[in-house]
Amino acid sequence: MEPIGGYTLALIWAPEHCARPVPGAESFQCGPIGRGGFVLHGLWPDGQGKSWPQWCTDAAILPPGIITTYHAATPSAQLMQHEWAKHGTCMGITPKAYFKRSSRLFYRIRFPDMVTLAGQTMDAGSFTRAFAAANPGMTSDMVTLNLDRDGWLREVWLCLDTKFRRERCRTPTRGNRIVRIRLPGAAAAA
Repeated sequence: MEPIGGYTLALIWAPEHCARPVPGAESFQCGPIGRGGFVLHGLWPDGQGKSWPQWCTDAAILPPGIITTYHAATPSAQLMQHEWAKHGTCMGITPKAYFKRSSRLFYRIRFPDMVTLAGQTMDAGSFTRAFAAANPGMTSDMVTLNLDRDGWLREVWLCLDTKFRRERCRTPTRGNRIVRIRLPGAAAAA
């Protein structure tokens, strides 16, 4: 296995996913959305350099009990299986330990009022500061945004060290890019 230099906790902004569903993909996030509109994408080990450990060992099908137990954070058996195979197998732990760790990290996150933020014109720096302000001890440089080419928020990525503590991201989000936030039920722009 490649050495791990830290981790990324990836959070999907569900309203954007639901506004632009991928044909044939599971629309797991498009039902009632809890946790402020976010769902857990996954916990990803980061390499020490420019590479990231992925697909480290063969992954058996996840036991139904694990899917049932951790389904609230990542409400898709398909995504859970993918995250375990691609990322979890590189961490040297069991599937149960992987999902327990990622769910605990997810449930510790506090989310800003996304409805209020969506009503504002804001740049990425303002958004990361608002996200950090909702979480005691977090600073805006511990948050990276995944935006589409038009500036719509797709995901929030939180940077963690090797002990799963928040840390400054190696590649912070450029602060001057405009962030657009789609709210639940909003249609995709044509």
